[in-house]
Formats: sequence, C-alpha cells, structure tokens
Amino acid sequence: MTTTTLTTDSSTAPAAAPTPVPVTDVPAVVDETARLLTEHYVFPEAAEQLAVLLRRRLAEGAYDVESAEELSGLVTADLQSVNGDPHLRLVYHPEQVPQGQGEAAEAAMRRRFDTSLGGVPRVELLTGGTALLELAPFLFPLSWSAEPLAAALTLVARAEALILDLRGNGGGDPDTVAFVCSYLLDERTHLNTLYARVGDRYDQSWTLPHVPGARFGGTKPVHVLTGPHTFSAAEELAYDLQQLGRATVVGESTRGGAHPREGWTVHPNLEATIPVARAVNPVSGTNWEGTGVLPDIPCPAPDALDRALALIDG
Repeated sequence: MTTTTLTTDSSTAPAAAPTPVPVTDVPAVVDETARLLTEHYVFPEAAEQLAVLLRRRLAEGAYDVESAEELSGLVTADLQSVNGDPHLRLVYHPEQVPQGQGEAAEAAMRRRFDTSLGGVPRVELLTGGTALLELAPFLFPLSWSAEPLAAALTLVARAEALILDLRGNGGGDPDTVAFVCSYLLDERTHLNTLYARVGDRYDQSWTLPHVPGARFGGTKPVHVLTGPHTFSAAEELAYDLQQLGRATVVGESTRGGAHPREGWTVHPNLEATIPVARAVNPVSGTNWEGTGVLPDIPCPAPDALDRALALIDG
C-alpha cells in the first residue's frame, strides 16, 4: 500500500488566516448571557454571582475585543471561574447558527452525524468472540440515531463479551443513553434522575421495556473504555453501567460534566450554553460532576483496549 504526502513549495506564500468574525455589540451579548444565566442556570445562587461578575468585567473593559472568538474565550473563562462547570460556556461557532433555543448545537451535531455512520464508526469482532463497538463522536439525538444504534447493538448481541469504546465521545442525548443501556440489561431499570430548576421537578430515566432487534443481555461481560475526552452523556452511559455493576470501566478519568445544558444563540456565531438540570444517580445518590467517572481499571486511554482484552481473556 502506498501513501501520498502533500508538500508545499517554500516559495509559495502561506494561505491567509481566516478573517475573524466581528462582534459589534459586546454589551448586548454579555447582558443577554447574564440574563439567561439568572433565569435558567440550575444553581440560582451561582447564577446571580456570575451575572454580577460578567457585568463588572464588562464595565472594567475586560471584554473590549472585536472578535467573536476572542469574546467566547474570555467570557467562558469567567463563567467557569466560580464552580468550574464545564457545560457553562459561551461557545464560538465558525459558521453562523440558527436563532432558536438549542438550534446552534443541533446544527453543529448534524454536520457530524453522516460522517460518523450515525455515531457508530466502528463495529468489529475481535479474537475470542469479543465485539468492539465504538460510539463517537456523540450520542446523537435518538430520533436520528435509533436506527444505526439498533443495527449495531443487534449485530453485537451474539458476541461472548462486549467492549464499548467511549474514549472519543463528547456527549449527547440522555434518551440515547437509556436506549443503549436497554440492550445491556435484562429488566427495566432506573438509570438516572434529572432535577430541573424550571418547574422544580425530577425526571427519571429508565431502560426501555422493548428494543428493536436483539439484546446483548445483562449477564455477559461488558467493558467500557474512557478517557479525558469522554464527556457529558457519554459519561452518564459509563457511570450508569458502572454504578449498576453492569460494566467494568477501563482507561482514564472522564472530563466531569454532569449537568445537562440548553443553548441560546446570543450572536450569529455565539451560543450561550447553560446547564438547566443536574443528575442524581439512584445508586450513588450523586453524580460525576467535577470528578469525572473514575475507572475501575486505571490505565492510559490509548492502552485501554488492550487492557480490556487482557481482562476478558483472563
């Protein structure tokens, strides 16, 4: 097999850097972000504190920049300065995004869906009857991903053991977490509870009583691979299975984001992402916020597959 390497002539001028996206009304972006915080952030006291911080920093001239990307970095650093919530961000999107609530994140995820085979880029039968199932780069909304996930999970149902690779998964839909877990458990099981500030309500997440295709089931070995890029809903998937004693987590600690968020477009290229709920696991009574999911078998993330295979082979 031959490979082709692209080289550049030293006499050729380098490509011009992308033109920065301007932000002409910084006070409007900051004020709207502060307003959304106070109305929606799941921790009201922290929201008030952060809103005061943002407005003070604005008055001090800390956000006197012309680039939307620069503003994103400065505001995000301040948003995360109180409690380190990694879901609390002012996200920069190079391409303009829709105005509706949640539309920016959905547009960004949609671009990744087809290029990852619907979030299942790898299904492989390894030696000894062990199946490897990689879910990446996201656990896409179930309305998009149910078909490819059901096909992949049905395909691995006959394997003797399963390795679920979440090392490159950046999160996604809690309903998709429940869908995947439904193939790995025999009985309907309470997975997680989300406390939502708006409405002061608790919403429980359970596995499904029926799934399309065949289940892998609740008795054969499952190993979940994690790393520092495993985040949000992918962390929930690893944590739920770990807390239920259903899977062995192998690899590195995950990023530590347990607060489901919503997004609001506050500029054509900027999205304020604000956690609107917090997870409460029915087994641990808590979640993985800040700590990440701690592996049962710690090892460098690149070595996690080999380590899991060694565990399965005994």
